[in-house]
Amino acid sequence: MLDVAIIGGGLCGLALARQLKKAGRGFTVFEARARLGGRVLSAVSATTGEALDLGPTWFWPDTQPLVTAFVSELGLASFSQHDEGAVLHLTEADKNPGALAQAVHGGARRVAGGVSRLIATLADGLAEDEVRLGHVLVGVEDKGDHVVLAFRVDDALLILEARHAVIALPPRLVAETVRFVPDLDAPTREAMGAAPTWMAAQAKVMVAYASPFWRLAGQSGNAFVTHEQAVVGEIFDACDATGSKAALGGFLSFPPQLRADFAAGLPMLMDSQMVQVFGSAAEGGEQLYQDWALEPFTCSARDRDEPQGEHVAFSNPLLRRALWDGRLHLGGSETATQGAGYLEGALEAARRIDRALARQRSEEAEEPGLPEGLSVNAASLARYAAWVAAQNDKAFEAYRVRLNRALATQQREQLTQRAMLGAIEEIYERAADLLDTLPFDMADVPVEKGRSALMSDVQLPFRDFIQTLLDDVIAFNRTSCALSNFPGEHHLSRDYVQTILRDVAAAWRDFCLAANRRLLAKAEAGAPLPPGAGPRSGPILTSAS
Repeated sequence: MLDVAIIGGGLCGLALARQLKKAGRGFTVFEARARLGGRVLSAVSATTGEALDLGPTWFWPDTQPLVTAFVSELGLASFSQHDEGAVLHLTEADKNPGALAQAVHGGARRVAGGVSRLIATLADGLAEDEVRLGHVLVGVEDKGDHVVLAFRVDDALLILEARHAVIALPPRLVAETVRFVPDLDAPTREAMGAAPTWMAAQAKVMVAYASPFWRLAGQSGNAFVTHEQAVVGEIFDACDATGSKAALGGFLSFPPQLRADFAAGLPMLMDSQMVQVFGSAAEGGEQLYQDWALEPFTCSARDRDEPQGEHVAFSNPLLRRALWDGRLHLGGSETATQGAGYLEGALEAARRIDRALARQRSEEAEEPGLPEGLSVNAASLARYAAWVAAQNDKAFEAYRVRLNRALATQQREQLTQRAMLGAIEEIYERAADLLDTLPFDMADVPVEKGRSALMSDVQLPFRDFIQTLLDDVIAFNRTSCALSNFPGEHHLSRDYVQTILRDVAAAWRDFCLAANRRLLAKAEAGAPLPPGAGPRSGPILTSAS
């Protein structure tokens, strides 16, 4: 039986495989295509020998720290996207383009040699038997202590067992093509179907030239074509780091059906578009073209049918829950908290799942009772911290239950505020109760001005708890159909968030007071207070800090 089955050999799946290998865990990556990479795809130009990205091209160091660090960690070089020079804007089909003096890509960088270098480097670190290509996932069944996976391999059906399965694929595609037994719950199904696969219905062309003639003309290579007959709507410089291997890239304006209708004449139309924008020097370039809407392992039917809307770089938190008691995890860039749809999101999802698997393994290996080899206080605090670490998913679920209850009873005011506060108060109450059940040796624990010295350790595990929950709540509300009729709840205003945080701060203060009282009560019932700690009837903690 496999330990971890990773379905999807894109950046998320391969990054997770790398982390599992470092930890000494067994895994196998299953990829439906005959290649690794998913939406990461580079093609080599016959004209210049340059690897041109037909999938993702850029990353932004200022806002995407994970991929920035990852490129460096893998020892890959990167360079700034060329933005110097005029930006062209063609607004009428029979006129010349105008010029704009503006940068377009906001500090973006590119991987030298193409983004596929990331995939190749990760693949080089895996053994041959750790990757299986041509395996199409068609079914997953929960067996209580493991999962059964059904793959279509050529014309045969292959059945495998694994303790854990990670589906690092676009959630919307999974919802359409994979059968789950038992079926996933309705809210998770809804969240999967409502998560657009970024760029899935788009097409991209890269055009290689003998020289970067646009740079010589003082142009950046960036251009926008916005008239009704536009074929390639957004164009950019795709030269290598030195600028000697010349290319322009572009995203097509034609929707999937129109691209199919004009398939035979599309190369000529794209060439004509380039000439219209950049002049006769752009005629006859070598075209490398990728229509992602024709990729059955990327684009779902719903992605093809729906017009692409505004890109939302976060996902519904339901996509980040471990399912089937931790035996099933949903991955892929579209499940990320930040950077969903981008390389950054793929790495964030991989990191989240790696931590979840490590936590599960630790819990499975841990004997009942307190951790061994620690003092009684250190062991109790470790048990307490582990409990707190597992509460974010439970707090979000409690929020969702309270919100649904409010909607079902037709409440209309302060829905998010009340549901979030109630969920947090429930967790704080349980945390205080847990402190009562854990053994502490209070004999040598100082008390200063009525505050137990253990309070810092009690507060620390909650450091990121509120921010994580708030991020999940905001993302869930933004992606919730049920809240679309409540604009103030669907998109939380800054003032509303501040109101919620004031309530949460009051709840935090109450928890800290309660926790401190319980620790002082343990000291009262146990060993005497240390000299100089003050009388037992001294002031109780009056601040949450």
